[in-house]
Amino acid sequence: MENFLIQLLNGLVAGMLLFIMAAGLSLIFGQMNVINLSHGAFYLLGGYVGLSAVRQLGNFWLALIVAPLAVGAIGFVVEKFLLRRLYGGQRHLEQVLLTFGLAVVASDLIQWNWGAYVASVAPPPLLSGQLPLYGIRFPVYRLALIVFGLALALLLWLFLDKTRIGAIVRAGVTNAEMVSGLGINVHLVFAGVFAAGTALAALAGVIGAPITALYPGLDFEILILTIVVVVVGGLGTLKGAFWGALLIGMADTFGKAYIPEFSLFLIFAVMAVVLLLRPSGLFGLEAWRR
Repeated sequence: MENFLIQLLNGLVAGMLLFIMAAGLSLIFGQMNVINLSHGAFYLLGGYVGLSAVRQLGNFWLALIVAPLAVGAIGFVVEKFLLRRLYGGQRHLEQVLLTFGLAVVASDLIQWNWGAYVASVAPPPLLSGQLPLYGIRFPVYRLALIVFGLALALLLWLFLDKTRIGAIVRAGVTNAEMVSGLGINVHLVFAGVFAAGTALAALAGVIGAPITALYPGLDFEILILTIVVVVVGGLGTLKGAFWGALLIGMADTFGKAYIPEFSLFLIFAVMAVVLLLRPSGLFGLEAWRR
């Protein structure tokens, strides 16, 4: 029973970390209709920028601010000078090729600058140690990540559904010409959305570094899991990203704990079952725009 509780909490941790990643990817796809295969590279870059910030500033909390801002700025530039040329029509193949190329280039640049060794980041002293919980002791940092993921999900929902900026973003996807006619700079809105999505990936990279460490190849590993989450939850849906992340996080954690030989198979088996029952995912694209 104790082992089950530990794995359940670990599944929640993995789910919340995947949600932060999937939220950024869903934000970009759902609001911009852009397939971004460089999302994992932004995750790893955010983690390494956070690592450098921790080493230089000696403060994990500042790294949580510096890394998303720096990587978000890079995302803004990428959207403005590269992706903006590939909007409209059925240009997903060009988007895939461009963003995959960016991911490969970013991976090489990361190794050139930070090396090819495994790097670990210590959690902040405030969240170090373990907390007694129903007969077990669980790391405080992991519990804090669960709380943070839930709070972020609520904030993103409130922002997209209850604010004027969120309404502008959703309207810009539905009818960009109409929004432009109202005097709103749609290109700036889309650049901001892409920057926000990449900033979320960087934030996940900093938060996940004390748990998974940082190493070359992690970007593609996390990208595969994130794509599975987005497909299971439904392309472009925040609700789908949340529940899909929990489902895949649990499947991955319990699979590695109880059937490690088939843990990867279990993840794709869950995806296959969901797509057989609901081809558009658990919630589908329309749920995002309601």
